[in-house]
Amino acid sequence: MAVCGCREDELVVPTEYDIIPETPSATTEIRGFYLVNEGNMGSNKCTLDYFDYFTGLYARNFYAERNPTVIKELGDVGNDIGIYGSKLYVVVNCSHKVEVMDAKSGVRIGQIDIPNCRYVRFHRGYAYVSSYVGPVLIDPDAPRGAVYKIDTLSLGVVDKVTVGYQPEEMEVVDDYMYVANSGGYRAPDYDNTVSVIQMIDFKQVEKIPVGINLHRLKKDSYGKLWVTSRGDYNSTPSRLFVMDKKNGYNKMIVTDTLQVACSNMAFHGDSLYFYATEWNNYTSSNTITYGIIDIRTKKLVSQNFITDGTDKSITIPYGIAIHPETGHIFATLPKTSVTPATLYCFDHNGRRKWSVRTGDIPAHITFLKR
Repeated sequence: MAVCGCREDELVVPTEYDIIPETPSATTEIRGFYLVNEGNMGSNKCTLDYFDYFTGLYARNFYAERNPTVIKELGDVGNDIGIYGSKLYVVVNCSHKVEVMDAKSGVRIGQIDIPNCRYVRFHRGYAYVSSYVGPVLIDPDAPRGAVYKIDTLSLGVVDKVTVGYQPEEMEVVDDYMYVANSGGYRAPDYDNTVSVIQMIDFKQVEKIPVGINLHRLKKDSYGKLWVTSRGDYNSTPSRLFVMDKKNGYNKMIVTDTLQVACSNMAFHGDSLYFYATEWNNYTSSNTITYGIIDIRTKKLVSQNFITDGTDKSITIPYGIAIHPETGHIFATLPKTSVTPATLYCFDHNGRRKWSVRTGDIPAHITFLKR
């Protein structure tokens, strides 16, 4: 039954609950996790789910019920999520904002207005958000993107630095931030650089050529960076690059190019788990692959992290996360015309433990500590 909230002429869709047969360890530091469902662009259907390991309850559409007076709820296209301190941050791309909530209750604290925002990272009391800056529009004359610096106490923007075209993910290593520039709005004239920002004065000091149409950029436990290139969807394929410090040089350089396609990845121990959904304009079809890479040797050690055949029912994988303690693997499947959107949980051996229905286009997960 729909519950009438405080918003005029709108219905607050109540939270739905499923019971998950999951028993947490008595010593676990992880209370649960949040999942952002992106929602189709223009549908204003970004939603937030929450799973609590201690109650076993999976809550669908968690935000709306916790914040019944918020007009339009989370907004249009959730693109990232993260927890820092006591606050939960959700980047809502086409609504041009970062929504901020109390991490334990999900109650809204406020929002930060950032145009065409993409991803969020945290460092020494600040949140950093990558932004395309310009409107959501394919445009060969699109402006260069930027990274915004936000005070996590006041939630105010305190600085901004211009980087490359249409920046995506970023990481901080020592006193430098590395930003993957895609140039996706300028196809086929993609960007191919990683911007280097010196954190002490928040200035771009270098741009490192890596590969065209960059997207993911993640740091492993050894301080190396793993960067994905989406290619051009025609003759230049997706590739995975490794950046590291060499010969006493203070900044990263490209040390390895792995001949594998990669759309997203997650680390656990010395393993990198990845999947690829590689679109080809010539064939008008996707090639789906999975794998595990040993981050010490940079070698492919498995061609699939799903071992029980469940991958055959996952038409297009869209998200991946790994429980930091148990090594359980989470993979998401967006909704199609014949199947509901689904979150799958696999044990560390790649066998399915459980699955649950989610909102539209489940994609991004962050874990909540006790």
